[in-house]
Amino acid sequence: MILDLFAGPGGWSHALTVLGVRDVGLEWDPWACRTRSAAGQLTIHTDVAMYPTWPWVGRTYGLIASPPCQAWSMAGKRLGLLDQPLVHQAVTDLAAGRDSRERLLASCQDERSLLAAEPMRYLHALNTVGEPDWVAMEEVPDVLPLWKQYAAILRRWGFSVWTGILNAADYGVPQTRRRAILIASRVRTAEPPAPTHAQAAEPDTLFGPGREQWVSMAAALGWGATDRPVPTVCAGGGPGGGPGGGPGGGPEPFPSGSRKTLTDARDRGTWTPRATGSLPPPLRDDTGRPAPPSARDGRPVEEALAADAPRWSWSLRSNNQANATIRSLSEPAGTLFFGHRANECVWMPEPTERCRADSGQLVVPEPIRITAQEAGLLQTFPADYPWAGNKGQRFSQIGNAVPPLLAAHLLAPHLELPLDPDDFTLAA
Repeated sequence: MILDLFAGPGGWSHALTVLGVRDVGLEWDPWACRTRSAAGQLTIHTDVAMYPTWPWVGRTYGLIASPPCQAWSMAGKRLGLLDQPLVHQAVTDLAAGRDSRERLLASCQDERSLLAAEPMRYLHALNTVGEPDWVAMEEVPDVLPLWKQYAAILRRWGFSVWTGILNAADYGVPQTRRRAILIASRVRTAEPPAPTHAQAAEPDTLFGPGREQWVSMAAALGWGATDRPVPTVCAGGGPGGGPGGGPGGGPEPFPSGSRKTLTDARDRGTWTPRATGSLPPPLRDDTGRPAPPSARDGRPVEEALAADAPRWSWSLRSNNQANATIRSLSEPAGTLFFGHRANECVWMPEPTERCRADSGQLVVPEPIRITAQEAGLLQTFPADYPWAGNKGQRFSQIGNAVPPLLAAHLLAPHLELPLDPDDFTLAA
């Protein structure tokens, strides 16, 4: 079997499911366990640090581990960096069969820090019978020195090992999420998967096709194809395209159902614009959608659309701090992390130059919080993934999860299985 430590809501597991394989996940968080159960994934609700290793000995050919990152993450207090010498000591001791965890834990600034040493407890037990065949581990970049310590030990045990930092955007994930990766194998040379995407598209060469451009949020969310204008909001709340709803009659351009949210608020009189001036609500057609410009002022549609060029474009702001990451829909998202009020992601309306010229007549839409479904899509989970729990519990699971598409690129070579990225449908 494949053993998945700190399995979370199923990032690694969903990747394996798409590849046609299953794992057994150990997970502590009850809501993540409910999500996994609803997704049909095998799960043991337990504390990885307390669960015995003997049930896995003699039956495990692959081990996956993504220890909790809160102690090390840029989004937290990063006390794991202070505890790093203690974690290194725990790994050294566990690799030699000595369990010093209780003593070392008493000295840790963050009790979660020592969880990064837990995979070595399982690896030591499995190594007594020549298992596993392969190992894949993932954490935030600051854990790379610890992965290098693991690598040195695994090489002594006969593994080929690679460690390094990978950017999820280089593998088709619509997010520039950088992670420290460890790949080890007893049966093949360990090496990182070949990147499939780049910040700028590359031309084909004699040696093969060039890499595709990073996947944008717009493409991943289905808010407009990459060869169309980025979905926008025009003055007066109308769509930037036509009666079809989006640019060129394409998908709905407003994120999170925001057209309905903004319209309802305006109709109730509870929407307070951030800029001076306002426009009356647009005329509606029989479907309830804003009428095309020609229906509002008698101009031909083509002329009206040219005059009503897009005035609002949406970008994603990762938190409300001064150093927040802000990305337009035409780019991948920054690293998504949740769990703190300051780190909530919101869609921000950004005015164009034309919008500024007419600013005295515009109503500025308010920021709209990203939904769990949208955040899950940006992590390459399917649109219908069954997230369990309230809003905070769902977002916490999403932010801590491994993007399944990245996981699939890491796992497919170990399993000697072909990977078709198209199997990871991004848009709803």
